[in-house]
Amino acid sequence: MKNIFDIRTEQDFLEASLAAFRYQYDHIEVYRKFVDFLKINPDEVTDLAKIPFLPIEMFKNHQILDRNATADLYFHSSGTTQMNLSKHFIADPGLYEESISKSFEQFIGKPEEFVFLGLLPSYLEKQNSSLIYMVDDLMKKSGKPENGYFLYNHAELFQLLNDLKDKKVILFGVSFALLDFLDSVESLGRSITGSQNLIVIETGGMKGRKEEMTKDELLKILQNGFKTEKIYSEYSMTELLSQAYSLGNNEYQSPNWMKILVRNAEDPFSYEKEGRTGAINIIDLANIHSCCFIATQDLGKTLPGDKFQVLGRIDHSDIRGCSLLVS
Repeated sequence: MKNIFDIRTEQDFLEASLAAFRYQYDHIEVYRKFVDFLKINPDEVTDLAKIPFLPIEMFKNHQILDRNATADLYFHSSGTTQMNLSKHFIADPGLYEESISKSFEQFIGKPEEFVFLGLLPSYLEKQNSSLIYMVDDLMKKSGKPENGYFLYNHAELFQLLNDLKDKKVILFGVSFALLDFLDSVESLGRSITGSQNLIVIETGGMKGRKEEMTKDELLKILQNGFKTEKIYSEYSMTELLSQAYSLGNNEYQSPNWMKILVRNAEDPFSYEKEGRTGAINIIDLANIHSCCFIATQDLGKTLPGDKFQVLGRIDHSDIRGCSLLVS
């Protein structure tokens, strides 16, 4: 199969996707059974719309792993202890790390140019978080002594942001924690003076911790609070090894080896036209050892220029930490 990081054209992506589909039909038992259950002949799958997308819920009850691979590393989805969490086995951590770096470089820059700060308390407090693994990896590649995480020590984070105004800083933050931080700063009678060198990347995750608001409302609050227009967003999930980024306006872009399709919420083999809302299907070619073709419970729509929006979740789906914001 073609190296996924060499993909440049739609034809490259199609060929790599069809090769991944055939490989996974032969090597991923759960996926093969799913395709057979749908009575789909693999030889008749010749375009992206004909590929069966595995329901993301399958990661909760099945080990989805290449029969020729072993995996000591796995990620758990976020959620409460009462919920049945997804478990994603990672056979090739190096592939994940390469995906992290190349996606970040495609949309933002080289990791070594930035100081990385993490305001991710709910993820730090749990083990086996793919988000923490991602930020850890970026910090490692950055190598800056100021890199670090913050739980609820808001005064320390406030002081550090002021001290680092002359350096390029990325602040990764779960949405409710960023809002809590701004509330804490305001309660101390302080305000952030703003810095052109600061980029805030919100990762979703209201998780019932704040009054429900739209993504646009969230971004506006963060822009005002951090005195910057550089409020970016990151979209991924436990079951993926790639990340899409929004550089503003709640419009995400996928790296070259990842694609978003929007299916009709009532008919999984019917796809919506650009601009129409439906359920999000994701092709993530970095997922070669689990499943590259995932039908999520997120709602969204595709936009011109290979961009997309995330608009919330299908009502009957389980609440998850990655995306409770509605737009």
